[in-house]
Amino acid sequence: MRFELQRADFWKRISAFLFDAVMIVIVSVGLAAIFSLFLSYGDHYDVLSEAEREYSEKYGIDLNLSPEEYEKLSEEEKQKYEAADAEFAKDEKVIYAYNMLLNLSLITLTMSLLLAFIGLELVVPILFKHGRTLGKKIFGLAVMRTNGVKLGGQAHFIRSIIGKYTMETMVPIYILLMILFGNLGVVGTVLLILILLLEIFTMCYTKTRSTIHDLISDTVVVDYQSQMIFESEDELIAYKTRIHEEEVNKKEY
Repeated sequence: MRFELQRADFWKRISAFLFDAVMIVIVSVGLAAIFSLFLSYGDHYDVLSEAEREYSEKYGIDLNLSPEEYEKLSEEEKQKYEAADAEFAKDEKVIYAYNMLLNLSLITLTMSLLLAFIGLELVVPILFKHGRTLGKKIFGLAVMRTNGVKLGGQAHFIRSIIGKYTMETMVPIYILLMILFGNLGVVGTVLLILILLLEIFTMCYTKTRSTIHDLISDTVVVDYQSQMIFESEDELIAYKTRIHEEEVNKKEY
């Protein structure tokens, strides 16, 4: 049997991706809840809530208003709100609690997603072999190097941690956070669009229909049942040698 690339069905890849994404979210949310308890996230949140209640009572105005509710206030009430909000924002304990919440949120987000990716996108595929995540196992897919050899530990790490976690997940998330809380604005939006377009382009127009994490790890997603996957490069070379010899013998015959 001649070695041929049996590319994975597009819709099976999408289904596997969505299943794995849901699992990543579930696990990371659970881990984030655990991190929040150990990092005393709730204590800092309580400080902000108590300070907000304190200044609301002091100025006789609710600081927790939506933009629509604010617009309905009278001019006098708006002045009270602005005064209360200004004093609230200058309170040192409020500033400290807010900064701690922001930093702890970033730490929690980063670590919970990292551990989820290590577990579901690195450890599980190594245990299942041939790069099969839970989603890929369910939908009959596998991952191999583009030359047909199975993935080694280095390829697994590059594909899952550097590619999927760092480049395709955390970079867009941090760009989005900087758009919302920083000053990236239009530049950040353009960067997110470019990353998305790059993913679409590589998957649609590369020969192996690869995404960014496949390109940097030199891997390809294939149909598990029909694809030949070699255990080593030596096995691949031996196979090619045997095929070549068989073809030569046929010609001589």
